[in-house]
Amino acid sequence: MPKLSGPVCRRLATAARAAAARAYAPYSKFHVGAAVLAGSGKIYAGCNVENASYGLCNCAERTAIFSAVAAGETAVRAVVVYTPTATPTAPCGACRQVINEFGPDAPVVSLCDGPARLETTLADLLPDAFGPANLTPKAAAPARRRRSA
Repeated sequence: MPKLSGPVCRRLATAARAAAARAYAPYSKFHVGAAVLAGSGKIYAGCNVENASYGLCNCAERTAIFSAVAAGETAVRAVVVYTPTATPTAPCGACRQVINEFGPDAPVVSLCDGPARLETTLADLLPDAFGPANLTPKAAAPARRRRSA
């Protein structure tokens, strides 16, 4: 996997940290920011948005990706996530699934307040992911016979 570095990574990191400052997290107090590099080269940022009905919360990664999609983007080339923690925090399962939909080959970088950095691939975060290809009908396999006891 090519390393995500240089000016683009710095711009993504800056956007993710700025988005975290805008998070709406009155319950958890866990302000997360994310930034995605879209197929066009434009950066979209997002923050986590909580709700008193916890199931209706939205993570920063999904907010960033949904913002990109709302702007007409359909491809994500890179994802950077910032958490206000001592060690990096990887995206949750729901976010991993959404990243897979739009950026299955995108590097995913997690940053924090400490010096550590987690750079990984979606394949490592979500092995054997379910995605668009799984919805393509395949030729039906012959039915297996059951053995009688």
